[in-house]
Amino acid sequence: MMGLRGLCILGVLSSSVLLSGQTLPEPRKQFGGSVTGAFEGWYENGDGTSGFLIGYFNRNTQEELDIPIGPNNRIEPGGPDMGQPTHFLPSRQFGMFSIPVPKGFTPEGKLTWTFFANGKFTTIPLRLHPDYVISPFSEISVNNTPPVIKFEENGKALQGPIATLTNAAVRTAALSEPLALTIWVADDAKYTSVTNAPLTTPRPPVTLVWSKYRGPGSVTFDKARPAIDPLAGGNAIAGFSGKATTNVKFSEAGEYVLHVTANDYSGDGGGGFQCCWTTGLVKVSVKP
Repeated sequence: MMGLRGLCILGVLSSSVLLSGQTLPEPRKQFGGSVTGAFEGWYENGDGTSGFLIGYFNRNTQEELDIPIGPNNRIEPGGPDMGQPTHFLPSRQFGMFSIPVPKGFTPEGKLTWTFFANGKFTTIPLRLHPDYVISPFSEISVNNTPPVIKFEENGKALQGPIATLTNAAVRTAALSEPLALTIWVADDAKYTSVTNAPLTTPRPPVTLVWSKYRGPGSVTFDKARPAIDPLAGGNAIAGFSGKATTNVKFSEAGEYVLHVTANDYSGDGGGGFQCCWTTGLVKVSVKP
């Protein structure tokens, strides 16, 4: 299984500017840089279908970008809209969404994700190449699994980086009032690292990160990384469960999509593996 760092480099190099036969990666900057998709890898679903796991790299450290679906933000063939984000946070964002891959899609086939941002085109290929198969639902060394999240206490459970617009929760909000978003989480509280060394500094069993994914205006969270109130457990023997609430306000009416990532002990990007985190989307219709 290829580590995330290797796949990130693959995405960067595949979209670099070609000059005199050499690929020259663009350096990071505060503003004015490009955005590149990051192909984390692909996984099998067990029913003959597969999924592409995809993040991105915004080379700007200070600039958030909004790139509408269309010529400047397109996945082809079959797109341009395949559920990708239109709002891009600074720096590297791991495994933000998934694209279902139907039966019959061969290793010779491919999709491409193309951007035009700050005057620069970048493109990455998405393929079922055997070198990039991943296991986002289980880390085999300790059988670590991603957190489980629910948007209703007794609602549908999501596990793994499988965020798509089709499985998004749905909410309605008023422009004048903040929308309270509560999420329930549970995790096996197992820990994986590149070296399998034990934790040297205590950290929460699960952390949450909320962000804007799509929408016409700005989005403000009172707590983009809300603390999780424990309900049970919190160690490798008992596991862990809890819930957290964040309040979000919108600058203008319209249709929005919000994104949440639930990381386990392994941290951002799985600590070097494509496991173990879970993603979810919430569609919000904001009324005047």
